[in-house]
Amino acid sequence: MKIAIASDHGGLSLKEVIKKHLEGRKIEVVDFGTNSTESCDYTDFALSVAEAVAKGEFEKGILVCGTGIGMSIAANKVKGIRAAHVTDTFSAKACVEHNNANIMTLGERITGPGLAIDIVEAYLSSEFQGGRHQRRIDKISDIENKYMK
Repeated sequence: MKIAIASDHGGLSLKEVIKKHLEGRKIEVVDFGTNSTESCDYTDFALSVAEAVAKGEFEKGILVCGTGIGMSIAANKVKGIRAAHVTDTFSAKACVEHNNANIMTLGERITGPGLAIDIVEAYLSSEFQGGRHQRRIDKISDIENKYMK
């Protein structure tokens, strides 16, 4: 598995915890930044990861900012991305099983490191269930095709 990861300054510490955990599990991780606590725009990092995931260069992405909300909004502007803002393990599992989420976003200011690792594990170990859920993903794609020209 190959994971794209990024954060802004507000999510840097949690991103580093997650990255270290994934590397310890021998999962290939490519860090798209930031690597500084200097103020920066989350949109730049969300776009880089979302484009790489949408192109198929990575199976999944993980984005971290202060709340996870801004990263989710920005990433979802890229056609083919289904970014889910997650705060618990149930949602991390469900966003993959039901929504085939290919990016997960977290907030450093609202999720501690221990829970974040549990959330990441739930996200990465889940598989899309297809079936009736595929019909809904197809409808999401129809919306994208209508409005993202």
